Amino acid sequence: MAILPILETPDPRLRTISTPVEAIDDDLQRLIDDMFETMYDAPGIGLAAIQVGVPKRVLVIDLQEPEEEEGEPVKRPMVFINPHILDGSEEITVYNEGCLSVPEQFAEVERPASIRASWMDRDGRIREERIEGLLATCLQHEMDHLEGVLFIDHLSRLKREMLLKKLTKARKAA
Repeated sequence: MAILPILETPDPRLRTISTPVEAIDDDLQRLIDDMFETMYDAPGIGLAAIQVGVPKRVLVIDLQEPEEEEGEPVKRPMVFINPHILDGSEEITVYNEGCLSVPEQFAEVERPASIRASWMDRDGRIREERIEGLLATCLQHEMDHLEGVLFIDHLSRLKREMLLKKLTKARKAA
């Protein structure tokens, strides 16, 4: 396994629309393993293949939520290949989102509180579930990457420009 470089805005590759996965082979399994290692190292809770420069419809998520309030995070790695949102709730939730491709910047984004999604897991099985809470938010965020969309695209122009200025200032300071 390898830790891959994560593309950061304004890299134009982040605006690429990813192509469907045609076959689950050894190369894809290796990419998935590398994506998990990269995400855990960053650290993050989700990563789309395009964020490591691979324009394929693959994403990995692990919310790493503790079993108990003060317990250690429990790893529950999930793989979503060729995911689709079948429908979303009318109820909206607001979450303070961040992104490994827009480092150390956060903003509130509105999304459906729950979604019904279908995808293929890493073994090629078709899955379909109603998903809610943080997982629904994270899945929608990562699926945006597959369409070349960043969470900052959901913000007003003024908020987006302010956030990008903060990012530029932080990069200069580093």
